[in-house]
Amino acid sequence: MYSADVEIYAALARAVESLGMRWYLFGAQAAILHGAVRFSEDIDITVDIANQTYRVLIDALRGEGFEPRFDDEGFIERTRVIPMVYKPTGTPVDVVLSGPGIEEVFFEGRIRVEIEKGLEVPVARAEDIVVMKILSARPKDLQDVSSILSANISQFDDDRVRWLLGQLERALDRNDLLSLFESHRAKR
Repeated sequence: MYSADVEIYAALARAVESLGMRWYLFGAQAAILHGAVRFSEDIDITVDIANQTYRVLIDALRGEGFEPRFDDEGFIERTRVIPMVYKPTGTPVDVVLSGPGIEEVFFEGRIRVEIEKGLEVPVARAEDIVVMKILSARPKDLQDVSSILSANISQFDDDRVRWLLGQLERALDRNDLLSLFESHRAKR
């Protein structure tokens, strides 16, 4: 882990946790922590703002060195994403505001990962990252799926992934997610 990443994770933890909000790391950085072999500078987190406003979160993040990449409240309200940048390093950070449903399952499953001595951050578990990556299905996401499956072969919970993907297939009226997972699982 690069020292700049440690600095960013510590700043995120201070900002979000000072407000009593739940959060977790997902995306490429979480995939890397779970064994994916790739490079990515951006950081993605999901935050449960509960009964607070996203403006309160933005203010707390500003206090830790983050700035919005652009000022468009309509974009935030439509997409539930706050595009930020960590000013000291220029690292992009996307803050996703959680909603009801599957994200609650991801919150319940998150694990704490020690990034550096004395710094633990909540991270979506490997199975949940695989579900997110299968849902995206971009070539780099599917490469992450294969890497995560290979790195976690002995403790990976296939049943959790099947259950989550089954839930998503029903909710999204799709029938391709489970088969996509099974094709990657068969390769490991």
